[in-house]
Amino acid sequence: MKTNFFNRLGLAALSLAVFLAVTGQGALFAGGRKAAETAPEQNEPATILAAAAASLKNAYEEELIPQFQAKYPWITVTGTYDSSGRLQTQIENGLEADVFMSAAVRQMDALVDGGYIERSAVDNLLQNKLVLIRPSDATTTVTGFADITRAKTVAIGDPKSVPAGQYAEEALKKLGIWDKLPETSKSLGTNVTEVLSWVGNGSAEVGIVYATDAASTGKVTVIETLADGVLSAPVIYPVAVLKNAPQPEAAQLFVDFLASDAGLAVFQKYGFSRN
Repeated sequence: MKTNFFNRLGLAALSLAVFLAVTGQGALFAGGRKAAETAPEQNEPATILAAAAASLKNAYEEELIPQFQAKYPWITVTGTYDSSGRLQTQIENGLEADVFMSAAVRQMDALVDGGYIERSAVDNLLQNKLVLIRPSDATTTVTGFADITRAKTVAIGDPKSVPAGQYAEEALKKLGIWDKLPETSKSLGTNVTEVLSWVGNGSAEVGIVYATDAASTGKVTVIETLADGVLSAPVIYPVAVLKNAPQPEAAQLFVDFLASDAGLAVFQKYGFSRN
């Protein structure tokens, strides 16, 4: 009688084991480890804010962001564009940006020195060129940087906050022209896009912008590209994830994409070159 009881008990235990194995419930008896190990990776939706120089807007909005979001559909990238100096100030005043890409190293260095970005996180990703432009549908007696004083109006970015303006001031000083240019002839833009617009619509006779800006519209014609060696250093575009980025992992994926072959191909299409 006792033997039959234990035989029946053993048979019941065996039946339970088979049932658990077939239904997959046996993982519960192993602390749930099997379920955790085989579960597919879940990507939580994330939105990142990229603060970028105004000269990057076309490349970002037309191709880079759409391509990145197609590759990482759970990440939404919002761009905010202005002069690098203004963006620097906004970040210092609490803008919760995830990524900063500047049109000069000065603004990036200031944020590193202020503790907003780790030095090791900075990638001096791109180079650009400075060019002198005129409206495509208008003529000028200006033939290059050397005789820019002939122009009645010269549009440049405000050197106080706009890297393109800082480069322009440095170049004209190096060429011995800055002090010869009347203050009344200078039109100071809040960013390089505004300078491009002024020249394109004919409200300025000439202007100084980046080569990539000039290439973005048919409304302006390049008079001259600034010769190598005039500036003390090349026009560098550094990029970095901010130290207190709200979405650091998604932000790093975006920066990695910008530096990838696909990202660099887009930048080169818009006139930038790899530094």
